[in-house]
Amino acid sequence: MFSFQELSTVFAERFGNRHFPTQPASLYDPAGYFLGLGGKRIRPLLCLMGNELFGPIEEDAWQMATAIELFHNFTLIHDDIMDKAPLRRGQKTVHERYGISTAILSGDVMMVVGYEYISRVQSPHIRRILHLFNQTAMQVCEGQQLDMDFESREQVTMDEYLHMIELKTSVLLAASLQIGCMLGGAGLNNQQTLYRLGRNLGLAFQIQDDYLDCYGDAAKFGKQVGGDIVAGKKTFLLVKTLELATAAQRAEIRRLQQAPAAEKIGGMLQLYHACGVDVWVKQLKEQYRTAAYQSLDDVAVVSSRKDALRQLIDYLLQREF
Repeated sequence: MFSFQELSTVFAERFGNRHFPTQPASLYDPAGYFLGLGGKRIRPLLCLMGNELFGPIEEDAWQMATAIELFHNFTLIHDDIMDKAPLRRGQKTVHERYGISTAILSGDVMMVVGYEYISRVQSPHIRRILHLFNQTAMQVCEGQQLDMDFESREQVTMDEYLHMIELKTSVLLAASLQIGCMLGGAGLNNQQTLYRLGRNLGLAFQIQDDYLDCYGDAAKFGKQVGGDIVAGKKTFLLVKTLELATAAQRAEIRRLQQAPAAEKIGGMLQLYHACGVDVWVKQLKEQYRTAAYQSLDDVAVVSSRKDALRQLIDYLLQREF
C-alpha cells in the first residue's frame, strides 16, 4: 500500500503527462498552463485512497482520479473569471494571461477531456459512477451560483452558508471517495460512510481556511491576513457575527465596509472577538474534524488500510489551529 506522500508523488507524475492535443495551441496551451500551476491534487488522491481501502489500486481508479482533477481545474478556471481573480497560486490566471474567451473555452475543453478519461473506465459499475459524477458536477455549479447570490445579500443564515459550502466544496471530496470505493467493490454502507467522511472533511477544511485568512501566519500559509475581510466575502466568521451582532455592531460593520483596508481588518477582528466568533469557529471546525475521523473509524476494513487516508486528513486539518 502507498503512504499519502508516495501516492501523491505517483499521481503527480502520471498527471504531469500532457492531456491535450497540440493544435490549436491557442486553445490547448492555456489549459496546459493552468494545470502546470500545480496544486495539492486532494480530490484524485481521495479517489485513489478510497479504492485502495478495498484492494490494490485499479487502472479504472487512475482514470477516474484524472477525470476528477480535470473537472476540478475546469471549475477553478471559470471561478477565477467570475471572481475577476488576477492570480492563482501566485501566477496569472488564465483569463488574465490569455483573455476571457480563451479561458472559457480552455475550461470547457478540460471538462470534455475529463469525460474522455471516464470513457476508458471498464468497471461494471460505470453507470452508477457516471451518475454520481454528473450529480456532483451539477451540485458544484449550484454551490457556485449560491455563493454569487450571497454576495448581494446583507445577511445569510448559517444553515444557508453551510449548504452552499457543502455544494461548492464538500460534495466533490465526498464523491471522489465514494467513486474510488465503488471501483473497489465496497458495499453500500461503506460507500455512504466514506461519503460522510468527505462531506465533513470539506466543511472542516473550509472553516479552517476562513479562520486562517483572519488569524493565520501570512508567511506560512501564503495568504494576506484579512484578505477575505477586505474583499467583503461572506465567511463562517462573518455569517456568525451578523447572526449575533447587536444593532450597534451591525452599524459598525456597515461603516467598516467603506473603511481603508487596515482599519477594516482591525475593526472586524475586534467585532469577531466581541461576539465570541473567534472561539466559536474553532469549536465548529473541531466538530466536523471529529466527525470525519469517526467516519474513518466506521469504515469496515482492516485499520492498517486506513493509514494513508488518516495521513491525508491530518495534513489537511492542521492541529495548530
